[in-house]
Amino acid sequence: MISTKSLQSPIDPEKDGFRILVARFRGRGVEKSRCDVWMASLGPTEELLRRFQERDLDWAEFSRRYEEELFADSDLDDHNASIKNHGQKFTLRLLKALGARQNLTLLCHCPENTPHCHRDLLLRVLESDAV
Repeated sequence: MISTKSLQSPIDPEKDGFRILVARFRGRGVEKSRCDVWMASLGPTEELLRRFQERDLDWAEFSRRYEEELFADSDLDDHNASIKNHGQKFTLRLLKALGARQNLTLLCHCPENTPHCHRDLLLRVLESDAV
């Protein structure tokens, strides 16, 4: 099962399972023990996040662009004839498969009660047929 949680929320090892920080920044002063792994590439780009935080983009537009970023091809893909997206799709498929076998928790710096957080969008993508 895959769930979401704030990085600052209490850790419940049994319920949380494998804890993955899905943000571009780990954060100053954040103990490495707060998560099992940091996957910065699953967070929105700095520019996209800044534009949303500055209210330059509404939630619908942020959501659309974040999903585009998740599935965007990389410049490295120019060197690959058949395998595209430089592993991002594979990463999403891996998380989906792991979540079917054990508890995974996607973490972000946003508080639990934040109405709009990319960790919820990422969960929706992982629960969809898109990966």
